[in-house]
Amino acid sequence: MTQVRPMRADARRNYERLLQVAAQAFAEHGEGASLDDIAKRAGVGSGTLYRHFPTRQALLEAAYVDRVEALGARADAIAQELAPGEALWQWLRELTEGMIQVRGLKALLGSAVADGGSVAGTVCGTVLNGAGERLVRAAQAEGTLRPDVEPVDILRLAHGVATASELADDSGRCIPRYLSLLTEGLRRRG
Repeated sequence: MTQVRPMRADARRNYERLLQVAAQAFAEHGEGASLDDIAKRAGVGSGTLYRHFPTRQALLEAAYVDRVEALGARADAIAQELAPGEALWQWLRELTEGMIQVRGLKALLGSAVADGGSVAGTVCGTVLNGAGERLVRAAQAEGTLRPDVEPVDILRLAHGVATASELADDSGRCIPRYLSLLTEGLRRRG
C-alpha cells in the first residue's frame, strides 16, 4: 500500500494559488484559458502547474469542485422542498443557468457526461451523475418522467440547453423556455 505524503507548506501555497488564479482565468477566458498564463499569474513555473494538475481537465475540475458539490447538494435540498418532477425540472434549470454563469463549468459537465461509463473516476462526474440519478429515479417513481430516460440523458440535455442559450447570446434568459420545450418531450404520457 502506498502512503501519500502531506504537501510541504510551500507546495500547498502554490496549489491553492494555482486554483485561485485558474478560477479567475476560467471566469475571464472560459475553459480555453492559457495554462502557461495561469502559471505565470500564480507566480510559479509551468512544471509546478503540471505537477499538481497533469491535464487541463484536472485543473478545471479542481477549480470548480466546490461549485459542483454545491450543485449536488442543491439537488438534495430541492428534492426536500418540491415534488419529484418539479424538483428535477428546478435542478435542471439551476444546473443549466450555472453553466452559463460560471464559464468553464459547461466544458466540465460536457466531459463528465461525454461517455456515461467513464465519469465515475471524476469528482464532478460522480457528484452530478449521483444527483441526476436520485432526481430522475424519484420523478420516474412519481410517474412524471418517462421510464426510458436515463440520468445521463438529462445531464446531456442540460448541456445542450446551455449551449443553445449561448448560441442565442441571451445570458441564459431563454433557458426556462428551452427547458420547457425539452421537458414536454420527457414527460410521461398517459
